[in-house]
Amino acid sequence: MKPFDRRNFLKTGAVSIAGLAIGKELKASPKNHHSSEPSRVITRKLGNTGIQIPIVSLGVGRCDSPAVVKGALKLGMNHFDTAHVYQQGNSEKMLGEVLKEYPRESFTIATKVKTMNSKEKFMETLDTSLERLQMDYVDILYLHAKNNRKSTLDAEMLEALKMAKKLGKAKHLGVSTHSNEPEVIQAAIDSGVYEVVLTSVNFKQEHSAQLKEKIAEAASKGIGIVGMKVMAGGYMDKEKLVPVNYTAALKWVLQDENIHTTIPSMVNLEQLMNNASVLQELEFNEQEKNDLAFASELEGLFCNACSNCVKNCTKKLPIPGLMRAYMYSYGYGETQKAKALVESLALNDNPCQNCNTCKARCVKGFNIAEKINDINRLKRIPSEFLT
Repeated sequence: MKPFDRRNFLKTGAVSIAGLAIGKELKASPKNHHSSEPSRVITRKLGNTGIQIPIVSLGVGRCDSPAVVKGALKLGMNHFDTAHVYQQGNSEKMLGEVLKEYPRESFTIATKVKTMNSKEKFMETLDTSLERLQMDYVDILYLHAKNNRKSTLDAEMLEALKMAKKLGKAKHLGVSTHSNEPEVIQAAIDSGVYEVVLTSVNFKQEHSAQLKEKIAEAASKGIGIVGMKVMAGGYMDKEKLVPVNYTAALKWVLQDENIHTTIPSMVNLEQLMNNASVLQELEFNEQEKNDLAFASELEGLFCNACSNCVKNCTKKLPIPGLMRAYMYSYGYGETQKAKALVESLALNDNPCQNCNTCKARCVKGFNIAEKINDINRLKRIPSEFLT
């Protein structure tokens, strides 16, 4: 392989001055908005939902910019993904403020609610989300962050989802998964309830072949497939010197036509324009091919969440969760989200204490103990200093 050229690697797609002028266009009143979706935007049918969806959609997990949302609509990127917990509710509030100026049929929106201790609490949480969004319904309602068959098929939560649909608060029902994705997808297939699966999928997953096989099976049965974590951590190193080539990573995922759309998080107009280029062109250019090949050989920041490491951990720590928090912080810069995840794991300040030698082994070569100690420090930092 040719020597690594950092300057070329940093080129994740051309962003023209003309393209960035989109900010001026956005000053026009959205009340006069009619769909200006570019005719060349590639769309796919989202399973049996009847939704025709652009292959790149807007993940609003970190985005707090109305200009990015308006810009996405201008570019034909008219599906938005959020969750009840994102930005402590501010993600849904921001979307609601922006999208209330647009015809409801001009976009689709998905939100997520975590498993609650009762279907009544689930519905109460959904109602709060709808109030924030200033909407009567969402197009897709996901049961949030499942990692095994049992929790995916939780009877009370399935009843809550069906109730939400019956009451007209959700048009379609889905489940999202960050880990153990094939098992969750199989459960979704077996459920007879889920119409959409939101799954981690990217070029750094060790179990990619198994995952793609299960995705194909679900798609063949009419389940819509949405890809997330497509950027595989955003950077290949903790120091953020070697970024993932975003367009290459997106194209790698979307080469699989069973994946109907993706929801990369975009926080500024530059990222929006960069990712929007994939809406009209899925073929790799030479730079993207080279960057993808190079990145495939690096350790990176993305954890497969295979849990093999936990088997040998003497304390049975929730290593996949800690590694995901590490990726949020060091890869995506989502330090508040990382802290919330670490705190939810309820570990002490030194979880690896008294372990002279770490017996947990990572198939990707991660220094697990070092990463755990790095990320666990977030608990001691006040949230107002985090992003």
